[in-house]
Amino acid sequence: MQLDWQDIQIFLEVARSQRLTDAARRLGLDHSTLSRRTRRFEQKLNAQLFERSTHGYHLTEAGQQLLAHAEEMARHAFEAGESLTDKNHQISGQIRLGVTEGLGTWVIAPLLSAFCERHPGVTLDLLALPRVVNLSRHEADLAITVERPVSPGLVISRLCDYRLRLYGSEGYLERHGTPQRLAELSRHRLIGYVDDLIFSEQLGYLAPLLDPAVVDPPPHFPLRSTSVTTQHVAARHGTGLAVLPCFMAETDTTLTSVLDDEVEIVRQFWITARQEQRQLARVRLLWDFLREALEANRPFLMGEQKALVIPPTVP
Repeated sequence: MQLDWQDIQIFLEVARSQRLTDAARRLGLDHSTLSRRTRRFEQKLNAQLFERSTHGYHLTEAGQQLLAHAEEMARHAFEAGESLTDKNHQISGQIRLGVTEGLGTWVIAPLLSAFCERHPGVTLDLLALPRVVNLSRHEADLAITVERPVSPGLVISRLCDYRLRLYGSEGYLERHGTPQRLAELSRHRLIGYVDDLIFSEQLGYLAPLLDPAVVDPPPHFPLRSTSVTTQHVAARHGTGLAVLPCFMAETDTTLTSVLDDEVEIVRQFWITARQEQRQLARVRLLWDFLREALEANRPFLMGEQKALVIPPTVP
């Protein structure tokens, strides 16, 4: 049986998106057309590829078998196109970079101004999100994450360390006092993540600090949020104390770090790409730019200096 390459592309997009509306938007088709094309492809193969429910489209056993072949076909088509047009040697095209919300907003976006000036032929999509970007579902070409990915077929490198401290606003500390020991947090209000919605264990900062043997009774949490930017805004307006990355809080003159001798948290960022994307010149260029720019800003990320160093527009 001769398979239509367009059918394979449609199948892949639905399999990756798991939702017909998302796949239709990415393919530039309307929902009903995509539904008909998908069912027609199944009829042609005489096999059901998807289990359809209110929760989306999920691959059947037959769909899983086809997915492996379809991914391989897509990889060969991608490599052939890049080779024939010589795009892998051109510093142009689109790059989609996924990064955690705080780093993306406060560090990566300012740094990328220099990259954009250096390479006007490159278009950057910056996905600064309070979740992990899924490279396997082709959501991005590059990703920066707070924990080391474990998926096969990825190129992974440790990017940088960063420090977090406990911060409070001037107004909050005037009203509630400045804690001198961890045990005194019992009398304070804290801001944190929504426990069951934390997208990475690396963000569970507060639990180790609030050992019931030391902090008893537990402090009050007037506000929790899935967004570190929201936590920062709440802290600067006096809602409570918050554990924040130094790269966010040290530039904010309204915030003061407390319990520096007892609260010092260090985490890492990892940079990741699929193997085939990592081979592209424009992706390699951004990869190397980010590594160099963040290495130059190590003191800023560790809370040892208050200003971000922006690279020159000419390398």
